[in-house]
Amino acid sequence: MDSNLLAEVRAWIEDDPDPKTAAQLSALLEADDELTLRKYFAGFLEFGTAGLRGPLGPGPSCMNQAVVGRTAAGLVKFMQERSLTSVVIGRDARHGSEIFEAISAEIFSGAGFKVSVLPRPLPTPVLAFAVNELGADVGVMVTASHNPGSDNGYKVYLGGVIDGVTYRGSQIISPADKQISTHIKSIESLKLVKRDTNWHILDEDIVEKYVERTKVLAPRPGDLKIVYTAMHGVGTKTLQRVFHRAGFPSLILVASQAQPDPDFPTLPFPNPEELGALDLALDTAKTFDADLVIANDPDADRCSVAIKGRDNTWRALRGDEIGAILGEVMAKSAQSGTLANSIVSSSILSKIAAHHNLNFEETLTGFKYISKIPHLVFGYEEAIGFCVDSLTVNDKDGISAALLMAQIATDLKNDGKTLEDLLDGIWKTYGFHATEQISIRVNDLALISTLMTKLRSNSASEIAGFKVLAMEDLSKPKNSLPPTDGLRFTLEQNIRIIIRPSGTEPKIKCYIEIVNPEKTIALSLLEQLRPSLRELLS
Repeated sequence: MDSNLLAEVRAWIEDDPDPKTAAQLSALLEADDELTLRKYFAGFLEFGTAGLRGPLGPGPSCMNQAVVGRTAAGLVKFMQERSLTSVVIGRDARHGSEIFEAISAEIFSGAGFKVSVLPRPLPTPVLAFAVNELGADVGVMVTASHNPGSDNGYKVYLGGVIDGVTYRGSQIISPADKQISTHIKSIESLKLVKRDTNWHILDEDIVEKYVERTKVLAPRPGDLKIVYTAMHGVGTKTLQRVFHRAGFPSLILVASQAQPDPDFPTLPFPNPEELGALDLALDTAKTFDADLVIANDPDADRCSVAIKGRDNTWRALRGDEIGAILGEVMAKSAQSGTLANSIVSSSILSKIAAHHNLNFEETLTGFKYISKIPHLVFGYEEAIGFCVDSLTVNDKDGISAALLMAQIATDLKNDGKTLEDLLDGIWKTYGFHATEQISIRVNDLALISTLMTKLRSNSASEIAGFKVLAMEDLSKPKNSLPPTDGLRFTLEQNIRIIIRPSGTEPKIKCYIEIVNPEKTIALSLLEQLRPSLRELLS
């Protein structure tokens, strides 16, 4: 075995606070399994603007107690540099979340900070709310959101104005991620990091305040039959409480997915966007003849909606359709302010903003950027993330979005209309916007960088038979957006294609938008594009 690797593994084992992962590494050493050890020692798990996210396992390349401890210690140094002294911590119900939360609390407490811990596993929006409500300098959420059950993660929020950026309880952006990452790398030994147990466990009052602030989004509750799934995550109790307090009837739960279960037994990929993820919810809706289906991802910061069409078949709305509905309704009642969405989302929101004399901003992908927009009336990203009340939660919030969608559907029903009718009216006003995302999951991340390099070097004159009018390399932006790894193609017939790596999963993603007054024409063009783009990405 390579001597450098051997020394690195032995040093890590010596400093590992978890006997289980230390024993796993010792067994691999004894078996002389260099191949597996290199997988676990392929560099420290990257800390970026999405924080940490990765598979549970031993060594620096996985989520474990040693990695989380070093991350918390690095964050302590970042905070001390800026005289930040308070932190609030939350967690979901995944494997490892409870101990990762406790380790973080010990290390923050050992640094002398004021440390508050949420009372139980709760949705990410409650943590984002708590940062502002408590006036905390930093928020930490232990979650891997919609990743598989084998993963966990660590999100960092900042409060107030830090390094000239108005965060106000939103996720970190660059260069804060690089600065924290540098501090993490400077931690030589966890055994030298001071720990304490002087932290405060918050009571239910913090959840109650979130519920009371959120319920006002639906002042006209009706009698909709709504099916809800938390996808084995932590959304059920909080969402039920919000809907009940707003006056809605009891939700019809997808029983097998209602309670937190870190193994996600019915969903290998607990992402509402994945094919088949809503099958049990739709089956439940058919059984109960429901009016609406709502799904949250496991940490409840994203919201999916399914509706029954005029032909009585159920379908999930695309994120851009939900964004168009929420955007149109909120824009109608706004006197001023800004609508914003991510660069890969539909262009429909910019047209809605112009129609209602509101400002519009386009950002890079991720709510860490959308939440920095001043006077935000409504923001969304096509990956079913929505912010409908930035003053309460300055981040995407799947619970408040669900409540507002329920209110909109209720109002429409009272007028003898449906969400489908509202969408038809939007398309009539602004043109039909056909959007679709193609995602290709890979086992080797190097394949993604190879593909992006190939696409950059081969300037195609046509894609799928459509002439390329322009190609923009988003790593060298021509507008005010920061650089990001992605390519934007403008094709004839009002076709836009964006290709980029996923920021949170081992995927290459392609986003298509086709705008045409005629729905049938747009969908036909989409049908033509789909197979060629899949081939291009493979």
